[in-house]
Amino acid sequence: MPAAGILMRSALLGSTMIKFEPRHAPLLPRKLFLRRMARWSAIAGAVVLGSLAIGVFGYHYFEHLSWIDSLLNASMILGGMGPVDPVKTRAGKLFASFYALYSGLALISIASLMLAPIFHRFLHKFHIDNRRD
Repeated sequence: MPAAGILMRSALLGSTMIKFEPRHAPLLPRKLFLRRMARWSAIAGAVVLGSLAIGVFGYHYFEHLSWIDSLLNASMILGGMGPVDPVKTRAGKLFASFYALYSGLALISIASLMLAPIFHRFLHKFHIDNRRD
């Protein structure tokens, strides 16, 4: 095998964390599927924690809220409920509006990360069942 082929193969093996099996491959065994779900859940959890950290630091810095109040506001906005404390400063209002827009997109992205392996498995199984007919 040429050197370029070895490098390509090792690059593909390193990226298997987010790669799904092709449509001609057999269905992934349940144990490996659960491991894939755990990896994708960890990625989604990291996105949630990162988004929450942005909100906590933003509210603490721009609105001068305590850490616990900043956490409460960031959690409520990230969860789609809305802020708890009224925003008083101009910088805080700008941060809160951009964070709210970001949180809406983050919520959709997190849901997509959690549903992607399930949706792929469903379509892959449907494709295998269709191929047998």
